[in-house]
Amino acid sequence: FDRTKVPALGKTPLLKLPMVEMGALANGVGIQLVAQHEVPLVQITLVIDGGSRLDAARPGLAAFAARLLTEGAGSRDANALQSELAFLGASLNAGAAGDYFSISLNVPKRSLSAALDLMADVALRPSYKASEVRKQRDLLLASILQRKDQPTQVASIAFNQLMFPEGHPYHNPAGGDSTTITTLDSAQVRAFYNAAFVPSRAKFVVVGDISLGEIKPLLDARFGAWTSAPALPIPVVMSKATSNSAVKVYLVDKPGAAQSVIYVGAPGADRLSADYPALMVMNTILGGSFSSRLNQNLREKLGYTYGISSAFRWSPIPGPFAISSSVRTNVTDSSLVEIFKEIRALRDVPVDAVELTRAKNYEALAIPGRFETNGQIAGQFVSLGAFGLPLSSVSALGAQINAVTSADVQRVARQYLPVDQVTVLIVGDLAKIRAGVEALKLGVSQVVEVGRIVR
Repeated sequence: FDRTKVPALGKTPLLKLPMVEMGALANGVGIQLVAQHEVPLVQITLVIDGGSRLDAARPGLAAFAARLLTEGAGSRDANALQSELAFLGASLNAGAAGDYFSISLNVPKRSLSAALDLMADVALRPSYKASEVRKQRDLLLASILQRKDQPTQVASIAFNQLMFPEGHPYHNPAGGDSTTITTLDSAQVRAFYNAAFVPSRAKFVVVGDISLGEIKPLLDARFGAWTSAPALPIPVVMSKATSNSAVKVYLVDKPGAAQSVIYVGAPGADRLSADYPALMVMNTILGGSFSSRLNQNLREKLGYTYGISSAFRWSPIPGPFAISSSVRTNVTDSSLVEIFKEIRALRDVPVDAVELTRAKNYEALAIPGRFETNGQIAGQFVSLGAFGLPLSSVSALGAQINAVTSADVQRVARQYLPVDQVTVLIVGDLAKIRAGVEALKLGVSQVVEVGRIVR
């Protein structure tokens, strides 16, 4: 082997989408199954539409109710539940995303029946004991208090509040804040669970060493009689992230901060947009990979930061696009200059063929790798399902990405990177950075506090 020569590239991985089988339980709860017989493991995810959108009146309640599912269920407390799962070689997790709840079981096939008993208890018979609710509430309040000292957390929450108006389901942090969490009790959590975790909005995603004929009776025996009271209505969210008529700069003071956290953003697109492939490529070029323009400039060339990135937040409505980074305090203003320079360059100058091909390969060649493990396949099912997309929609994505042109990149950059109308958020030591930022004359600046943000 000649180590002086760069090894040749291997074969391009081909996307082989697994076959999907469909079924339903006696009560109508759907089953989507992908058989994967390479290893004797089974992943089962119960997905229930709703998520944090349901708790706009009490932000944090949805995530809290989901968090408590694995803290005691049926006849077992949290310790007994985890001990039995460990004995079975299984893991069981529950959580709330913005638009759905999920309860996910990963288990060796030989232990499937016993593990499903535990999953059914967690999903259908959570304890919500008053003592456990108080304990988890106190832990969550401590975590909320700690995040006030973490500039990156402060910036993430503040940017979200700037992009979505008060009252919007996406305005508040999914985990809530001290005001909304402090008074939560067992009765409130159980009432929310009863109205949110309902079979009419549920489906099972099953991936692994099992057939539909095997899994259906196992699920029917445990979930087939699942019924519920009337469900909470899911808010119809139509309004997208807030746009500006000019650049707006918001400053959050963090005295003594060694770094400044910067966000530069604007309304993005929804996942169903026809521009999705072009936006993926555009974002990869700007800040979506290590070799992106932003990272090569601010990290590799200038040394202002350990890393800078950009991303679209894909959701059923147009979420925000954001560039974010933590930079040295003394280069806060200089970093903003470079960020705006890179945005303008992408809008004004067509991308050359080499950079375009590299970005398209980065995105298109990564697609097959999303279907390697049971967990990855299930994750694709869940995320695509949140947008009403079938798994088969992925099969065309590679070709759509490869069809993106330099003109497409420039077009979406001009449309979705409105350099003269972006929202700028900086969390840092204002005594050291404010004068420099305002001297840039990006736009009118305003000092704000998280939780008291008014646009």
